[in-house]
Amino acid sequence: MAPGPALTADQPAAPDRDAGTWKTWLISSGKDFRAPPPPDRGATEKEAVEVSKLAAARDKAALDKIAYWDTGAPSYRWSELATAEYLKNGQPWQLASRGVALMHIAIYDSMVAAWDSKYAYNRPRPNAGKTDLKTAIATPPSPSYPAEHAVAAGAASEVLAYLFPERAQFFRDQAAEAARSRVVAGVNYPSDVEAGLALGKKVAGLAIERGKADGTDAKWTGTVPEGPGKWNGTNPILPVAGTWKPWVLASGSEFRSAPPLAYDSPEKKAELDEIKNFKRTPITNNAASFWEHAVGGLRAHQYWNEQLSKKSLEYRLDASPPRAARAFALPFITAYDAGIACWDAKYAYWAPRPFMLDPDVKPVVTTPNHPSYPAAHACLSISAAKVMGYLFPRDAEMYAALGEQAAESRIWAGIHYRSDIDSGRKLALAVADKVIARAKQDGVQ
Repeated sequence: MAPGPALTADQPAAPDRDAGTWKTWLISSGKDFRAPPPPDRGATEKEAVEVSKLAAARDKAALDKIAYWDTGAPSYRWSELATAEYLKNGQPWQLASRGVALMHIAIYDSMVAAWDSKYAYNRPRPNAGKTDLKTAIATPPSPSYPAEHAVAAGAASEVLAYLFPERAQFFRDQAAEAARSRVVAGVNYPSDVEAGLALGKKVAGLAIERGKADGTDAKWTGTVPEGPGKWNGTNPILPVAGTWKPWVLASGSEFRSAPPLAYDSPEKKAELDEIKNFKRTPITNNAASFWEHAVGGLRAHQYWNEQLSKKSLEYRLDASPPRAARAFALPFITAYDAGIACWDAKYAYWAPRPFMLDPDVKPVVTTPNHPSYPAAHACLSISAAKVMGYLFPRDAEMYAALGEQAAESRIWAGIHYRSDIDSGRKLALAVADKVIARAKQDGVQ
């Protein structure tokens, strides 16, 4: 069956037409996941009639759904849904970063495959051959088949259904709504969204296989070590996280920090003195509380997603869904790998928190329930900030300053030593540099 008409030379150029050739994470290549050919001319004409009927029947509810899903690039809403789900479920930022990264990688690889298919078939948008069709939104400049919003919806919904099985139907319903909104908007044919959903789901299957084998379901069977100079709490947070499978690192120990200062050394005493002698102010207390409660713990993934969402709109990444998908994936990949590397070192050394060595240390915030060295906020915030600066270069200086403030706030809070911060920074930059080096090889100009 021959496909319908192709795009003509006078169609407006779309950004990143070569995105179908970009390097992927899960699939072998975009062309290896090419969708089957779109319907022929006769079938397309019948679909055009259906699209026109849906357009004529639009009401306020339909327009609201169209506007909701059309905000930003396709990755935008799914990142919002995923981060909200993790926040609601109260999972630590390491697990949230893992899940959101898995979802965005599935979206990105699906988008690369979609762009290969788009320009292999060059199917025009519905209004190209039907000038009386009034679209509810601006017609995207890329070919119609497969529909990029349906591609993202298929990938994201299936990964989220795997991560939150009790909510599987909710995410699949959201995917159906997202896909249908493009047909009702008049910018895609029904077969565009059917092919898009199928493609996204196919790639999601690989993401789910990867997730099932990444070690995040491993149970800890060890014990807290005893003796002087060791962390002496109970129920440590995620003691096996350093063994999880990373995306860019060879292993969690690739950049393992050097051993911490001896607990009874003059250098450690000097670090304790720095903490105890720090002159706290309302400003430093507020910053310490902000980075702990508004960004740390269960909310770190939400903070960085908010930054990503904002910058994706400011930098108009909606013009290129594949580029946006890449931008949403890289910081979460970084956070996940940085967390693995940080936790590898934490549980290799079991370094005590300041209050464990000196009861005169009075933290501003509750000390997190895991070893002190290296500092998790330095590991996470500095690495994420550097990758954000790579993606959004006009704001690189601002993000670098944010990362440093996040790290320094742990001294202000009284929950970390100076050497914790320094080792966390070194580790963070090593992880971020490796992610950026990988990104520079993916073919994106």
